[in-house]
Amino acid sequence: MARERILPGVSKVTIADVARAAEVSTATVSNVLNGTGRVSEPTRARVKAVAGALGYGPAGGGARTLGLAVTAHGESAWDFASVPYFAQAISAATIAAHRRGYALMAMPSGPAEHMWRTLPAAGVVLVDSPPSDPVVRLLRARGLPLVFDGRPGELRARETWVDTDHEAMTRRVLEHLAGQGAERIALIAGPTREYYTRASVTAYRRWCSSGGVRPCVVPFAEDGLAGPRLDALLTGDGRPDAVFGLYDPCGRQVLEAAARCGLSVPDDLMVVCSSEDPAYGRTAPPVSTVSLAPEQAGAAAVDALVSLVEKPPHTPPPVVIETRLEVRASSMRRSRRHT
Repeated sequence: MARERILPGVSKVTIADVARAAEVSTATVSNVLNGTGRVSEPTRARVKAVAGALGYGPAGGGARTLGLAVTAHGESAWDFASVPYFAQAISAATIAAHRRGYALMAMPSGPAEHMWRTLPAAGVVLVDSPPSDPVVRLLRARGLPLVFDGRPGELRARETWVDTDHEAMTRRVLEHLAGQGAERIALIAGPTREYYTRASVTAYRRWCSSGGVRPCVVPFAEDGLAGPRLDALLTGDGRPDAVFGLYDPCGRQVLEAAARCGLSVPDDLMVVCSSEDPAYGRTAPPVSTVSLAPEQAGAAAVDALVSLVEKPPHTPPPVVIETRLEVRASSMRRSRRHT
């Protein structure tokens, strides 16, 4: 029979093991480690001592280690660290953790379930967590404090979130494009279901409804699959005269599709995308981008997580971070630039 692979030095202790050893219920263990509920001081001290001896939770071997995970694509393995937003957020989170005296582990995408059950961390930052995220369920079962980069569907004790105002960001981009003369703005969004995508699509549909404009939402596709989909969009009846893409590759994909279809950017088609990649300032033409402030988000998430770990049952309030629209030639019509 094949053996389950366990990381060196990582305990397989569960909350149930702590409960049995301390002769209490799992609910009592959770209350003690979360700083919630009514538990007598002798029982609280015994549970903490047992958890520490077994190496479970914040009292155990992960007391000065924090975890970070990007779970938008579930169990699918993907190289999120090569995306500028995540790379900058992880870097800022690592710096913030080190300043507070903690190590930070950035988990790979799609790790096996046992890795989450045994992750030696005092708490975890979850980036782009989708609804019904199985990782959230596993970490909650362990009683770990959580900070979400992106608003979750629900918050429990010792959980909070950090996020940008995606609705305001979407409206700002749409109003900028409309101010440059756009009448048919398409949105590239999904199929992922994290809060960022859902909130942006909702704001886009509301904006279209308020202006009596027919919405056009195009699912994002990786580079190998995006071409035919975008070509059909840009050559079909009622083609858009502007495109806003929610993800980093969208700007390049739309520029390439416009070139294939013989469209001039920005005269025939204006382009804006969300990205932290400075290379968009050097494309032909330079592409307007929205920054989601990953450095501020990563640092704020770690600061909130350390507060949850060190000051139970105190829960810091959610943090809303401002976005920034960098307007470049791709969304400035020549006729309007010269007026």
